Amino acid sequence: MKKNIAIIMGGYSSEFEISLNSGQVVYETLDPAKYNAHRIHVFKNKWVYVDTDNQEHAIDMNDFSVTIKNTKTTFDCVFNAIHGTPGEDGFMQGYLELLNIPQTSCNMYQAALTFNKRDCLSTLKPYGIKTAESYYVNFGDAIDEDAIIAKVGLPCFVKANKAGSSFGISKVYKKEEFVKALEVAFKEDDEVIIESFLDGIEVSVGVITYKGEVTVLPITEIVSNNDFFDYQAKYLGQSHEITPARLSTEQEEKVRTIAKKVYEVLKMKGFSRSEYIFKDGEPHLLEVNTVPGMTKASILPQQAAAAGISLSDLFGNAIEECLKK
Repeated sequence: MKKNIAIIMGGYSSEFEISLNSGQVVYETLDPAKYNAHRIHVFKNKWVYVDTDNQEHAIDMNDFSVTIKNTKTTFDCVFNAIHGTPGEDGFMQGYLELLNIPQTSCNMYQAALTFNKRDCLSTLKPYGIKTAESYYVNFGDAIDEDAIIAKVGLPCFVKANKAGSSFGISKVYKKEEFVKALEVAFKEDDEVIIESFLDGIEVSVGVITYKGEVTVLPITEIVSNNDFFDYQAKYLGQSHEITPARLSTEQEEKVRTIAKKVYEVLKMKGFSRSEYIFKDGEPHLLEVNTVPGMTKASILPQQAAAAGISLSDLFGNAIEECLKK
């Protein structure tokens, strides 16, 4: 009997359009011989099932079901394609766990931890994971630009602490640019992380649980046409993504080992994509994404293809892995 799969997409953050694209690709790709795929759009003002005629039907949030013409549908598994809140920060994971509905992303605590760049990097440092120098600012704090520069130097990056897809990020070259950069970051989050500039090769490493084994996918090198890997570089074609990355054998082994260690130390499951920059020959972790983009042009699907894993297999495997639990 075919399983009913809810593909959740949308969300409450600036990433909702990207999420809708990812979710639609999953919907179009899942094997219809194995799964009954259902699109679920999650927004602040509505949670709805979108049928094949693009008609919307309200989700009963008491048990995450939908009733159409007196027929109630429940779901065997949720495929999480929500980037940002509430799909990547632990809220959706906690809700589904309370309802005992399996879902394809990591568990609630891991989602909340990895979505908070500051807390995630702090957790991993004792395990020998190298990171950039950082300085933290909360909304309302007095800003001491001289103290920031003394800690992280110039240029540096000002980032929203809990945001994705390069929203709320600026590269700062001069002391006078901090005010504007912080304004941009605070539009996305009330916490900001300011990090030193790392000048080196940037790579993205996908790690998944594939057929029961933690699997590091082929590495992608990021070469941005812009000053850094910003939104335009990620989504509007203003970058080159080279898979496999042009790394030495030593570099590749180092970053593969660290990416796998991060996945295992954090007790991850499902998908992850972590970003690194090489400084003095050593990979420095930037962040961990637990609901990475799933369009055909997205980095993790590119890496899976390089490993000989089709989109259908990638998505189907994620469902089968979470149904084992």
